[in-house]
This record gives sequence, C-alpha cells and structure tokens, in this order.
Amino acid sequence: MEKTNVMRILDQKKVSYTPHSIGDNSKMTGTQVAEVLGKPADEVFKTLVTVGKSGANYVFVVPINGELDLKKAAKAVGEKSIEMLKSRELLPLTGYVHGGCSPIGMKKFFRTTVDESAQTKSSICFSAGKIGFQVEIAPNDLNKVIRFQFGDIAAEKMSADSVGRCGTSPVQ
Repeated sequence: MEKTNVMRILDQKKVSYTPHSIGDNSKMTGTQVAEVLGKPADEVFKTLVTVGKSGANYVFVVPINGELDLKKAAKAVGEKSIEMLKSRELLPLTGYVHGGCSPIGMKKFFRTTVDESAQTKSSICFSAGKIGFQVEIAPNDLNKVIRFQFGDIAAEKMSADSVGRCGTSPVQ
C-alpha cells in the first residue's frame, strides 16, 4: 500500500496504526466510507478547519455521523465565534486538499480539539492525508503525534455527513 505523509509521521513517532485504502472516496458520504471500512459511523472521524473571530485557525475532529457545533467549538477554544474555512483557503493553509485533510501533518500546527466521544473508542479512523486513504489509531496514541484536547464539540443532531473531507465551505 502507498504510504502517505501521515503514515510516515506515525512510523517516525513509532505509533501503531492500521492503514486503510478505500479508493476515491470523494463522491462517498461519510456513512458510505464507514461501511467500506467495516466500521460503525461513530468510529470514523472527519477533520474540520475553522477560523475564529480573532483570525486564528483551529482544527476540530468530529464523528462523520455528526456535525460540528460552532458555538460549542468556539467555547472550547475561547473564541467569541468561529466559522468554517473557505475551500479555496484550505490547501495553501494546511497543505491538504478538500477530501484528504488530516489533523496530522499540516503545514503548520493549529490548536486541535477532538470530540470527546473519541475517548470511549478503542480506535478511531480519520483521513491519512490523501483522498482514499484512512488511518486507524487508538485515540490516546494521537497525543504522541500532535497536541490536542478532547472537547464537547459535536452537535446533538446526527446526519450522514461527508467523511475525510476537511470541513470547509464551498469556494466563494
């Protein structure tokens, strides 16, 4: 299997992970990706990039069957408000394309919050930094690679949202 930068970083840090290659998932919903992985939807997470009222960027990692609650997310990082990053700003800021964004290996580190539901899972899957690739790791092993906090950031409403997409708003 092809190695992504995320996988190389995990190897370098000696973090145990399971790589998954699922082909081009850019047209799949998050629920469909979870099915292909053979995982419950609440164990597959998406990486969302936001900008706060202060102008600072933040990364949030939430289950694909949930949505980011912008008010809870702003509170978690001490901002008055946050909004989703525009798609066209994603690649220059993170080095990742829409659909292949990972909390690991961005061009620059941004304060990262993982939904607290991940703490109850033995493993979670998220993008390996390239469309069609996912990595599965123990949530507590993530702190061997990046600094992050757990937080109550998911909206109560659950929906079949897209996975592996760096959550951004369409190009405007």
